[in-house]
Amino acid sequence: MGLAKLSITPLDGAKANQAIDALFNPKEYAISKSVPWNPHASAGLDAPEMQFTTGQGETLNLELFFDTYESGSNVRKHTDKLHGLARIDATLHRPPLVLVTWGKLKFQGVVESINHRFTMFLEDGTPVRATCTLTLREARSAVQQSQETPLESPDHAKLHAVRRGETLQSIAAKEYDDPAEWRRIADANGIDDPFRVEPGTRLMIPPILR
Repeated sequence: MGLAKLSITPLDGAKANQAIDALFNPKEYAISKSVPWNPHASAGLDAPEMQFTTGQGETLNLELFFDTYESGSNVRKHTDKLHGLARIDATLHRPPLVLVTWGKLKFQGVVESINHRFTMFLEDGTPVRATCTLTLREARSAVQQSQETPLESPDHAKLHAVRRGETLQSIAAKEYDDPAEWRRIADANGIDDPFRVEPGTRLMIPPILR
């Protein structure tokens, strides 16, 4: 069984499913995640209650090394493929979604930043060695996330798909057992007119912290 190589595969766009394999696997990678909590003012307390609304996606940082000195070929034939993941795809009008896989690592996201450092050249100036540093931001649809982590309690944030005939008041009654809580949903979704919510709209239902 051969050595598993890290692979970055566009999931959509003109080059969908055309995997880019690393020449050399990275020595390490780093995954980070920040969780924003908003202070909720309450009279008579020394410290505000902290309210969670929505999380920030994870980030994946990795460094890839490319060397084509022995073959004498331009190393940019490899690095340009990676750079293309940060460029706008003509069919999508945005850069593509990508999937990074390596062993048990599976990370779906978008390229947030990429840096190429060329460190060796042939006599004619052809680059033959490069180090690429990538930062990818987690990117999954609301549908994917709601299916993977269904939340049923009013103590947790969740998603709600608006059905025909529903209003913010009726949604609040269903989710919180209190139609008067409709403004909580409106504020969380930036809605100015509670009577104009289109069917199919996906609303974030914020939690009620007890």
